[in-house]
Amino acid sequence: MSTPTITIDVVLDRRSAKEVLRAILHAILFHRLFGTVKPKTYEVLDVTVPGVADSEMEQLINDKVDVFWKAIENGTSTNKRGQILVTFSEKRPKKSWFQVYMGEEDVPWEQWIVNGEMRQPKSDKDFDTTLASTLSKTLHTILTYTSSERGRTAVPLITNATGISPFPIKISIKMDGMEIG
Repeated sequence: MSTPTITIDVVLDRRSAKEVLRAILHAILFHRLFGTVKPKTYEVLDVTVPGVADSEMEQLINDKVDVFWKAIENGTSTNKRGQILVTFSEKRPKKSWFQVYMGEEDVPWEQWIVNGEMRQPKSDKDFDTTLASTLSKTLHTILTYTSSERGRTAVPLITNATGISPFPIKISIKMDGMEIG
């Protein structure tokens, strides 16, 4: 069985890139954290985005968005494009050839890929309108997928309900196909 992958494409500008990326990551996590989540809302380009009021998650999101931003700004990406990958996994027993228990391993059950491209807009107002529309469509994609039969069946059985998420979460950044930060 392959890991479901949901792709989100967004064209960003310097003024709102960090804010938009944070909002998208918050929305994904809001719909995929199954522990006790304290909701929070963000207003980005006149779009209300659901988020998570958790200092660790907020720090993780801020750190990863900063890595993405710095890579784009410092020329780590040759084409001003990059990806933020959010991978949800479950812990499973790792077995050797002879079915001997060898500890646990993280097995992904879902991955979100946010493809971000930085552009210099010709008109700020037109670009903001387009970006707000893209953000709204992104929220629709997240909500539609997570509430669909496919999105619900991708979630493994929750056996450990402690903390904000019963599953390991990894957020990684890729530029030109290479994982960074």
